[in-house]
Amino acid sequence: MATTLPVKIEFSLPEGWQPAPPDEVGAPGVAFIALHSASREGFTANITIAGKMRDTIDLVAIGDESVQRLREAATVSVAHRTEVGTPEAPALTQTLRISTSLHGRLLDLVQSQVYLVMQDVHNPAEHAVIELVLTAKSTQIAQVEEDFKDFVRSLRPADSSAE
Repeated sequence: MATTLPVKIEFSLPEGWQPAPPDEVGAPGVAFIALHSASREGFTANITIAGKMRDTIDLVAIGDESVQRLREAATVSVAHRTEVGTPEAPALTQTLRISTSLHGRLLDLVQSQVYLVMQDVHNPAEHAVIELVLTAKSTQIAQVEEDFKDFVRSLRPADSSAE
């Protein structure tokens, strides 16, 4: 079942990406998914957004949780991990190599994950962790990774004065 985000955000989708209903495309547990219409050769590259309130904001531990979840269904290795951002707005990026099967065929995927900490504007002591994920076949990643970077750069808290 699709979820909602604990904070309101705004973003821009790069050209060539189309939003889709998460439950209809097999992405339960995410609040948003966009599909890359030009990359349908056996797997459609996608961008997802999920998030939740967290008691702790240890982003490395959160990244490790993601790896463990994926390992329940696939072989996963962490290719790259970097803590970025500022002390006031920490973030973590990690790139995962995933080997799994889809419809009985071996599939090599790359997943770029970005974890952003966003402070609750109404209660600054509370924090949400927003998870932005690009998943693509290893042969597709070069054509979509710049789009993902543009997407991540476009993300911002929603204008609360518009409520």
